[in-house]
Amino acid sequence: MTDTADLRELERRAAARRESPAYGHDALITCDRLVRIFTADGVEVQALQGLDLLVREGELMALVGASGSGKSTLMNILAGLDEPTAGAAKVAGHDLLTMGARERLRYRREAVGFVWQQTARNLLPYLTAIQNVALPMQLRGRAAGGRRQRAERAESLLRILEVGECRDRRPHQMSGGQQQRVAIAVALANEPSVLLADEPTGELDSHTAEQIFEAFRTANKELGTTIVIVTHDQAVASEVRRTVAIRDGRTSTEILRRTEVDTATGQESVVAREYAMLDRAGRLQLPAEYARALGMRDRVMLELEPDHIQVWPDAPEGPEGP
Repeated sequence: MTDTADLRELERRAAARRESPAYGHDALITCDRLVRIFTADGVEVQALQGLDLLVREGELMALVGASGSGKSTLMNILAGLDEPTAGAAKVAGHDLLTMGARERLRYRREAVGFVWQQTARNLLPYLTAIQNVALPMQLRGRAAGGRRQRAERAESLLRILEVGECRDRRPHQMSGGQQQRVAIAVALANEPSVLLADEPTGELDSHTAEQIFEAFRTANKELGTTIVIVTHDQAVASEVRRTVAIRDGRTSTEILRRTEVDTATGQESVVAREYAMLDRAGRLQLPAEYARALGMRDRVMLELEPDHIQVWPDAPEGPEGP
């Protein structure tokens, strides 16, 4: 077992961490023990159960999870379309728990852009592509500049996203992929701090989905926009450097990808590593397949070592400590 000196050293390190800057002080998006409770037919349902999440400025990341895991609820909160029940949620300096109705409307117009899964939901059918892109700037008023400035920005966004040829077309005159790229331009019109996308490739074939993801990558790289994508599409999720999985209303695992170069051949390869997420309350969700493989249920045995924690199934034949 760990001796007294080891415990003291671990406590010293923990105390040092507690004195570090506030949680999320350098993040663009901070969710701290976020809770969202719905009431349906007199029954309370906890869609989010103390969720923690940090997103840095300039990230392009994906959120994944089964239906009912809470990922869409989280997206609606970050978009200002829903209000949290408890905890803390901040986006680009905006406190999502304390905003009033007027502040929330301004937040949706200026701080965040949103792309829906349904292509028809993103664009007004009676406006051309350039008119759709210019509309958010018109609604923002003088802060978005004059008519010429708005037209120039709309033209620029359509060109960057490679749908300049759709300038004067209405949605029904465009393919599904073109509509979604125009929708991304609409979401970027007011230079938001964050672009949120809910299953943006859900209605598209794999080839078109690749084009849409390339449009997100372009927006992230050329405009510096922070982008969070909710997706079931593993092909999309595998294209980002960071994928966070949500399970039962909390972040459960995170996959980080990095590029490594073979010093002998100079060949590049992407290496992915999966981590379990330890939330602010000290809770850890073991990957479901790990727990099943070892028959872990209800409780597990823990043993603290100087630099790690050992976890075993609770069983009579479990290992004994040294």
